[in-house]
Amino acid sequence: MELRTLRYFIAVLEAGSLSRAAGSLYVAQPALTAQIKKLESELGTQLFERSHTGVSPTQAGLQLYEDARRLLSDADAVRERMQRLPQGPEGSVTVAVPFLLASLLMGPTLARLKREHPRIRVFVIDDLSLMVRKAMLDRRADIGILVNTPQVEGLLCQPLAREAIYICGRDTDGQVAPLLRPPRPRAARRVPAHDIEFRHAAALPLVLQPRRFSIRQTVEEAAAEHHLTLNVVHEHDSARVIRSLYMCGAGFTFTPACTLSDQPHLPGPGWVVARVVKPLLQRNYQLTVPVGRPPDAATQVVIDTLRQTVAELIGGGLWAAKMPGASG
Repeated sequence: MELRTLRYFIAVLEAGSLSRAAGSLYVAQPALTAQIKKLESELGTQLFERSHTGVSPTQAGLQLYEDARRLLSDADAVRERMQRLPQGPEGSVTVAVPFLLASLLMGPTLARLKREHPRIRVFVIDDLSLMVRKAMLDRRADIGILVNTPQVEGLLCQPLAREAIYICGRDTDGQVAPLLRPPRPRAARRVPAHDIEFRHAAALPLVLQPRRFSIRQTVEEAAAEHHLTLNVVHEHDSARVIRSLYMCGAGFTFTPACTLSDQPHLPGPGWVVARVVKPLLQRNYQLTVPVGRPPDAATQVVIDTLRQTVAELIGGGLWAAKMPGASG
């Protein structure tokens, strides 16, 4: 494989068409087609599905796209190192993070790294908790943030943060409001201050993801421990579908505190967002790195920046969470 061929491949995938990619690359389409076929032959797998409307990547194509982007970024970094003396840590670091946490944590983290360590390139894999763990075990990520996973063979896991789980939805008939407990005196800023007991939350019409999802597992375990049955009226894989259902008043859902910064807490009359208590439902995050592979300078900078960002989000009242060792 040549770097030029990988750049051609990326251009075709992003354009969705050989002809459009050829135009942007100023390369004849037959020559570009030949390069893609040669690459497929070298790898022994089909990278694109062809149709009259263009091309779409196969699963192998998607995997190569992820790897090729990182490889080309590393090549660019090598070129830069040859052109000037090092000025602080540099390199490429891949971080795998649960997608529910990504919007709160990764924006300020990446912005700070760009400002303070511009020679470090960070790639983010945001996915389901199970896929984050798989990315770490497959060594596709240098740093991972796992959910409720204090120990994994082959990974070094250290506590990062602990947050509460909330119930949210539209109280269309006003029956939920009387179940809410008074506001807490020291609730984090921008975070709803009311509580609701788990037994009341479990009885609400619920819209939830299936049992393989970590939040559903936490809720199911609490229900089993307290001999309660969840009133599930809708079950869907997609978090977007779940959000659409509870936003339109079709039911309530359990969500971690990290998502509250994304949500309009009070979009209208009857909107309920309350922390679940008795028992207090919580979600734990562990920052992980591979065992036997000490972080290089760039990776350590990213680890330190992640921890610093977490501390500032919590200390600033933007995330209703606790640092490791904090009480409550």
